[in-house]
Amino acid sequence: MAEEFKGIVDRYGRPIAKAALKVEQAAPTGSGVRRHDALHPAAGLTPGRLAGILRASIDNDPESYLALAEDMEERDPHYAGVLGVRKRQVSGLEITVEAAGEDAASVEHADLVREVIERDGFEDELFDILDAVGKGFSCTEIIWDTSEGQWRPKRLAWRDPRWFVFDQVDGETPLLRDAGQNVPLNPYQWIYHSAKVKSGLPIRGGIARAVAWTFLFKSFTIKDWAIFCEAYGQPLRLGKYDAGASEKDKQILLDAVSNIGVDYAAIVPASMAVEFIKADISGSHGLYKERADWLDQQTSKVVLGQTGTTDAIAGGYAVGKTHDGVREDIEKADGRQIAATLNRDLTRPTVDLNFGPQKKYPRILIGRPEQVDIKSLVDNVTKLVPLGLKVGMSTMRDRIGLPDPAKGEELLVPPKGPAPTDPPDDNPPPPLKPGETEQTVHSTAGTGTRDAIERSTDAMLADWEPLVSPIVAGLDAEIAAASSVADVKALLSKRFAGLDAAALTELLARSAFAALLAGQVDDTL
Repeated sequence: MAEEFKGIVDRYGRPIAKAALKVEQAAPTGSGVRRHDALHPAAGLTPGRLAGILRASIDNDPESYLALAEDMEERDPHYAGVLGVRKRQVSGLEITVEAAGEDAASVEHADLVREVIERDGFEDELFDILDAVGKGFSCTEIIWDTSEGQWRPKRLAWRDPRWFVFDQVDGETPLLRDAGQNVPLNPYQWIYHSAKVKSGLPIRGGIARAVAWTFLFKSFTIKDWAIFCEAYGQPLRLGKYDAGASEKDKQILLDAVSNIGVDYAAIVPASMAVEFIKADISGSHGLYKERADWLDQQTSKVVLGQTGTTDAIAGGYAVGKTHDGVREDIEKADGRQIAATLNRDLTRPTVDLNFGPQKKYPRILIGRPEQVDIKSLVDNVTKLVPLGLKVGMSTMRDRIGLPDPAKGEELLVPPKGPAPTDPPDDNPPPPLKPGETEQTVHSTAGTGTRDAIERSTDAMLADWEPLVSPIVAGLDAEIAAASSVADVKALLSKRFAGLDAAALTELLARSAFAALLAGQVDDTL
C-alpha cells in the first residue's frame, strides 16, 4: 500500500496517499478519452437533436451536452458576454481569510492560506473554477509543490468537464473517465465545484441547459435574417438584351449581372443594358431583430438576473444604476458557494498536509466589504466614548477604511491654540440659598424675579436626587468596563429596573400641579 499521511482522511473517510498527490491524475493524453479534440454539436442543431443531447446527459452520457455548452459560448456573443461578466465579477470580489482563533497556531494556518490565494494567477484559476456556473460543475486538479518539504498548491489546473461523468447511483459524485472505466477522484487532489443555479443534479444545474433552447431559436432567427438581408438587402440588377441576342450573348449578360454583386465591375456589349432597381424593403423585416433582442434579454435574465446593464431599454441609465452587472443576490450566492468549495477542497487539504488535522480551520470569505455609514459610526463613538465605552483605535481605522500609520509618518493633530475661556464676570453670582443648586440658579440667570414654576423646579430637583442616586452610583465604572454598545444598553436597562417609579411619578404630578396653579394666578416673587 502506498505511504499515507498518518491520521489524515478526507471528508469521506478515505486515507491520503502521498505518492498519488505527487502525480497528475488527469493529465491530458494523446490518445484515449482525455484528448483536447473538438466536438461541435451546435452545427446543424435541431430541436430533436437538442432534446436528445439533453436526455443523454441525464443518462450518464454528458459529453455532447458539455461540448454544446462550450460551443454556445463561442457562437453566441451575447451569452459569452453575460456569462463572462458573471464569472469575472465573482472572481474579482475581495477575498479575505479569517483565522480559526487568536492563538499563534491559528494565525499561522491563516497566513498559509493567505499565501496560497495571493499567488499570481489565483484570480484566473478562480475564474476557471466558476466554469461550473455555465456547465453545472467544474473539476480543478491541485498540482502540489513539495520541493522544499512543504505542501503548496503550485497550480490549480482546469480540466475539461467532458472527461468526467457522475456516479450512476447518486448522480452527484464525479468520476474520472480513464481507459474505459470511471475512477474516483484522488482525495486532497481536486477542487470540485457544483454551482447551485437551480436545485437538482449537478449535470442539470448549469445555466447552459436553460439557455440551450434560446440559443437554438436565436440561431434560426439569425440564419433567416441573414438570408433575408442577402436576398433583399441589395438592389435588383436587371440585364436587358435585344430580341436577336444569341444564347452566348445572354450568358455573357447573365455572368456580368451576377459578377456586379461580387466584383462591382463587368463589361457587356453596347447592345445590352444593366438596370439597378432600388431595394425598397417592405413588410415585417424588423421582426428578426426584435426576436433576437427578446431572446438575448431572456438570456440576460437567466445569467445576470436582470437586463438593465446589457440591453438597450427605456430608462436604461436609471435602471442600470440599480444593477452592478450581476444582481446583488446572485453575486452573494456565487461568492458564498465558491468560498465554501475552497474551504472544503483547498483550505483544509493545505492545512492538513502541512500541520496535520485540526479541530477548526481558517475560513476563506469572498464578497464585497460591508458598507459602513462612517458619519453615524463616528457620531456614535464620539458620544459613547465619554460615557466609558472602550473602542480600539485600530478597529476604528479598519471600520472607516484608514490604514495604521507607518512608523515615523507625519500625523494629523488637532490645531494648537489656547483653550477657550469665558470672559470675566463683573457681577459674580450671589451665594447659593438653602435648597438651591448651581443648575437651578443657572436656569434663572438673567431674570429679575423667580415665579412659582421656578421655585417648584428648585424643589423638584432637590427631591429627585435621593431617588436617582442609587441608579447612577458607580455607573461610570460599569460603563467603562463594558465591551460593546449592547452591553451598555443592557446595563442601563438593569439599572432603571430598580428605579422607584411610583415616587418619581408622584413628584412629577405634584410639580405639575404647582406649576399649573402658578400659571393661573401669575405668582411671582
